[in-house]
Amino acid sequence: MSLLRRSRYAPLIAALLCFATTLAMSEPTNAADPYLWLEDVQGERALAWVRERNAQSQKELTARAEYAPTRSQLLEVLNARDRIPYFVRRGDWLYNFWQDEANKRGLWRRTTLTEYQKPQPAWETMIDLDALAKAEGENWVWGGSNCLGPDYRHCLVMLSRGGADAKVVREFDATSKRFVGDGFVLPEAKTDVEWIDTNTLYVATDFGPGSMTDSGYPRIVKRWKRGTPLADALTVFEGQKQDVAAGVSIDRTPGFERTLFVRSMDFYHQQTFLLQGDKLTLLDVPSDSSLSFMRDTLLLHLRSDLKVGEQTFLAGSLLHADAAGYLRGERKLRPLFTPTATRSLAGYTTTRDHVIVNVLDNVASKLEQWLKRGGEFSFSEIKAPFPGTLGVSSLHDELIKDDALANRYLLTYTDFLTPDSLFLATAGSDTRELLKSRKPLFDARGMRVEQRFATSKDGTRVPYFVVWPRGASADGSNPTLLYGYGGFEISLNPSYSAGFGRAWHQRGGVRVVANIRGGGEFGPAWHQSALKSNKQRSYDDFIAVAEDLVAQKITSPRHLGIMGGSNGGLLVGAVFTQRPDLFNAVVCQVPLLDMRRFNVLLAGASWMAEYGNPDLSDEWTFISKYSPYQNVKRDAKYPKVLFTTSTRDDRVHPAHARKMVARMLEQGHPVLYYENIEGGHGGAADNEQRAHLQALEFSYLWQQLGRDADSHGE
Repeated sequence: MSLLRRSRYAPLIAALLCFATTLAMSEPTNAADPYLWLEDVQGERALAWVRERNAQSQKELTARAEYAPTRSQLLEVLNARDRIPYFVRRGDWLYNFWQDEANKRGLWRRTTLTEYQKPQPAWETMIDLDALAKAEGENWVWGGSNCLGPDYRHCLVMLSRGGADAKVVREFDATSKRFVGDGFVLPEAKTDVEWIDTNTLYVATDFGPGSMTDSGYPRIVKRWKRGTPLADALTVFEGQKQDVAAGVSIDRTPGFERTLFVRSMDFYHQQTFLLQGDKLTLLDVPSDSSLSFMRDTLLLHLRSDLKVGEQTFLAGSLLHADAAGYLRGERKLRPLFTPTATRSLAGYTTTRDHVIVNVLDNVASKLEQWLKRGGEFSFSEIKAPFPGTLGVSSLHDELIKDDALANRYLLTYTDFLTPDSLFLATAGSDTRELLKSRKPLFDARGMRVEQRFATSKDGTRVPYFVVWPRGASADGSNPTLLYGYGGFEISLNPSYSAGFGRAWHQRGGVRVVANIRGGGEFGPAWHQSALKSNKQRSYDDFIAVAEDLVAQKITSPRHLGIMGGSNGGLLVGAVFTQRPDLFNAVVCQVPLLDMRRFNVLLAGASWMAEYGNPDLSDEWTFISKYSPYQNVKRDAKYPKVLFTTSTRDDRVHPAHARKMVARMLEQGHPVLYYENIEGGHGGAADNEQRAHLQALEFSYLWQQLGRDADSHGE
C-alpha cells in the first residue's frame, strides 16, 4: 500500500508528436508531458484547477434529485449507532476507534471484555480527536497506536494530517490519559516504530537525505534512547535505496523473545534477519514467503513451490517446523494447509495451542484448526456459517501468564445480504457467544445472490457474484454496477454494504463483483498469472464478465457501469479506454493512470513488482499497451467518466487522475472530476466527507445508468 512544474499549455503539436513517438517506439521517454504541472500536489495553480473542476462536478451532481436523500441515507449508515465497535486487545483492555455524528474525527477509547459483552458497554475516552484538532489547530486524522506490554501504559500514537500515510508520532500515557510532555516525538513522515523497552525504541523514519527508499519509505532502522536527540540514534539495520522499505518487529513471548529485521526488496520479496546478541542472521526461507512464530514453532506461508529433498510443497501452502531445529539447518517441514484448484489460504491466526486456518473455497470462507500437543498437530474443522466471508483474530496475549483468553478468538461473518456479526469463540469447541451484530440497514427481502462464471479471452473461467434487487429479471434493462480490483493478491469476498443497499439495490440496481486474475481468490497462481507482461489478463477477465452480463441479459451497455479504486482505478481506466462500447458509466477512484511515470510518483516505485519498470524499454513495451493516460484517444467515443481522488493521498499521486482529466478535456471528452482536499488514500477523512463523496458517485451512476439515461454503446 501513494513535483514538477511545467507550463499548463505546452504546444499541442509537440505533445502529440511525443505521444505518437512513445507508442511507435514502445520505449520509455522523458519527452515533455504538457500536464506535468498538475503533479505539484499543493501548487497554487494546480489547486486552482482542482477547485474549478470540483465546482463544476459538484454543481452538476448535487443538483440531481437523488443527491440530498442519498447523502442523508449514507451519513445515517456511516454514523449508525449499532455499528460493531471492533477492537484490539491490550492486556485487560479492549481498544476501539469510533466516529459518529458527534465525533467526526473520532474517539480513541477502551473498555473491558465484561463491559463489552453488555448491550450498551461503557467506554472510557483516551483521546478525543475533535477536541485535540481544535486545540492544536490541526486537521488530525487517526493513524493508529502501538502500546508496550504487559502493562500497556506506554503508547505511541500516530496522527495524520488530512489522512495522509505520513504521520506524526507522539508518546501517550494510558494511565494519566495524556501525551507525555518530554516523551518520544517524531515529526511527520512515513514511519515504522517499535518499542524495545520503556526507554528505547527502534525507529525507521525519514532521517534526512539518503535515508528513504525510491518508494518513499524508510531505508534505515535506528535504536533511539529516551532523552537523547534523534540525530544521535544508533543505526542498527539498513536496506538499499532501490528497496521498498526496511522495518523491524519484536516477538515478546516469554522464553521465545525474537527481534526480526526485514528488508523488503520489492512488493513480494524480502530478506528476514534474526537478531542474536549483536549479530544479524539471515533466515534461510524463500524470499517470497512469509513467516511467523508460535513459540517454538515456525510457520511458513509459500508464494511459490518449495522443493525440500524429494518433497515439493505447493505455492499457497502453510508449513510448520520446529523453530530451533530449522535455525540449526534442519528442514523438517510439514504442511498444515495445501491448496487445490478451488481452495486457497485466506489467512491464519494462532491462539496459545491452536493454528486457525481461514480457507477460501470458490470464494467462500471455511475454517479449519490444528491443535498442537507435544510437538504434534491434530486437525479438525470448525463449524461456521457458510457461504460468505469469515474473519478470525486471536485474543491470546502471550505476555499474560495463565491468560484466561489463551484459546479464545473473535469470529466474524457477513455476506452480501447478511449484516456482520461478531462472535467470541473457543478453539477446539464449536460453541460461541454472539457479542455484537448489526441490524439490517436495507430491506433484503426478495433479493438474491448468484455466483456465475465468464470465459476470458484465453479460456480461463472467471467467477463473479451478482446481487439482484427485489423483482429484477434478466431483461437487459437493469442498471448494473460491475466492481473489480485484480491486483496484489487481494481477494474480493462477499461483503455487506448498507450504502449499496440503500443507494443502489433499493432503487433497482444490480451489483456485480468480479473475481478476476491478479487477485488472491485462488491463491498465488491466480495472482501471478496476471503480473507484469500478463497484466492484460486482468483486463480481459473484466471485459469477459461485462460481456457475459450483456449476453445473459442481466444488463446492456447502456445500463452497465464499472467502478474500481487504486489498482482497481487502473483496471477501469484500462478497460474503458479499450472497450468504451461496453459501458455508460465509469467511476475511477484514487487511480493509477499514467503508467509511464507511476514509478517516480510517491510510493509508485514499490509497485514495479506488480506492473514492471517503465524505464526499461522491454517492460514499457507491454505497459504502454494498456496505460490509460497514453491510450486515451481524441477520436474515440467514451462514456462520461467520473474520476475521484484526494489531495492528501501520499500513496497514489493525485496527478494520475488530474492529468487524465486534463488530457480528456483537451481532447473534447465529457468528464467529471472530484478531488477531496483531505482524505488520504481512502478518499475521505471523516464520515461527512465520505457521505458526500459516495453521494456524488451514486448520483452520477443514476444519471448515467438509470432507465432514462441517454442511449450509449448499443
